[in-house]
Amino acid sequence: MDFTLTEAQQDLARLTAEVTGKLVTADRLRELDKNVAADGAPTARFDQQLWASLAETGVLAAALPEAVGGSDFGVLEQAAILREIGKSVAPVPYLWSIVLGAGALARYGSAPQRELAAQAATGEAILTVALSEERNWELDKPVTTAIAGNGWLLTGLKTTVPFARQAARILVSASVDGSPAAFLVDPAHPSVRVEDQIVTDRSPEAEVEFSGTPAELVGTLDQGGELLTWLLERAWLGLAATQLGVVEKGLELVADYAREREQFNRKIGSFQAVAQRLADAYIDVQGVRLAVQQAAWRLSEGLPAAAEVHTAKFWAADAGHRVAHTVVHVHGGVGIDRDHIVNQYFTAAKHNEFALGGATDHLRALGALLSDPE
Repeated sequence: MDFTLTEAQQDLARLTAEVTGKLVTADRLRELDKNVAADGAPTARFDQQLWASLAETGVLAAALPEAVGGSDFGVLEQAAILREIGKSVAPVPYLWSIVLGAGALARYGSAPQRELAAQAATGEAILTVALSEERNWELDKPVTTAIAGNGWLLTGLKTTVPFARQAARILVSASVDGSPAAFLVDPAHPSVRVEDQIVTDRSPEAEVEFSGTPAELVGTLDQGGELLTWLLERAWLGLAATQLGVVEKGLELVADYAREREQFNRKIGSFQAVAQRLADAYIDVQGVRLAVQQAAWRLSEGLPAAAEVHTAKFWAADAGHRVAHTVVHVHGGVGIDRDHIVNQYFTAAKHNEFALGGATDHLRALGALLSDPE
């Protein structure tokens, strides 16, 4: 494995950092968290100005295939962008709209679906994916199903769908006669119910219910398993890459605080207990970085990467939990003040920890893979 960052990774990370550094401020995040517009109407925690700037500078399109207006970069470059988005806790749907939505349509979609991916690349349209759902534990089957009739009709319930209200289309995983498949759905259709859900970091997520909703098949039924694996591996890796940025910046903030804050006429960073927690957090951050880079590299090389992706998500959840709590504990009372910037990193880390499965889920999946690699 080559740990050297590509020139494209460095350039895209630098560009993303430049854009987010100018537009994502503590005041801007507090403004978005108020969730109320000037006229008193509720708003989503989505920075439209930042999204437009990322589109204008070419960040959105850069890692997509040339066929949909991209520069044909890939997983490594997307991970670099997501890491910078995590560092600024930027409220934008890059993972869901670009990496997963546009990426899947560019790879598996029909010509009209690839055109939709091209619109996402320019920021003209937002896409999202619906992968989480309650399961019918008695039958151990997903509750979202599709049946063929006069076209495909989708029935079921998805939870914590990111940016569902902002999306022009939702890419939905579903079961067809017990086999996995993916469908494209218009959330504005009357048969779709979208209900906002409250999540840890106040990002816009929703419960989405389909009641005989017209849907477009993405790819073929034979490609369903492959497509779902493609989506899940990149979603888990994307969350881990975002978490890497969150914990890196969180550690930087708490280290600065420990160098400045005094108790008993001493900098608190000089206390052994504080220094040990910060040292442990540093090791944890390095672990997340290594796991993310390894998983991203294997995916970029077209190598089997299931174990590495689960490892990255495990580290993002397990180590992310420890680092997030260290950041808050060392800051003391201000760390739980929702107006303080540190709280933004704590809640973002907690969201990334549990999104699409926590540490236990991925440890179990990793154990299953290692015990039965076939």
